[in-house]
Amino acid sequence: MNNVNNYSGQIPQQFANYQQVIPNEYKPISAWGYLGYNLLFSIPLIGFIFLLIFALGGTQNINLRNYARSYFCAMLIAFIFICFVFIFVLLVNSSM
Repeated sequence: MNNVNNYSGQIPQQFANYQQVIPNEYKPISAWGYLGYNLLFSIPLIGFIFLLIFALGGTQNINLRNYARSYFCAMLIAFIFICFVFIFVLLVNSSM
């Protein structure tokens, strides 16, 4: 109980030098980094090439690789959904 009341706002020593402790392959991506990668992956052909490169291991950063894989999965799900909608519209229009 006393530890909660005596909190001074200081970062504990074990977490003070976290950037020196985290290896490069586990460095987190900043919010601006995610925005930049979102913009990069949104470029029609070049973005898809970079997406495949990062998703298939073209980077040492595990966080970037996992983000590229999740972005690829989202693109794949969106593409499949659009194909189903397109086929459904074609079938409905052809039966009229």
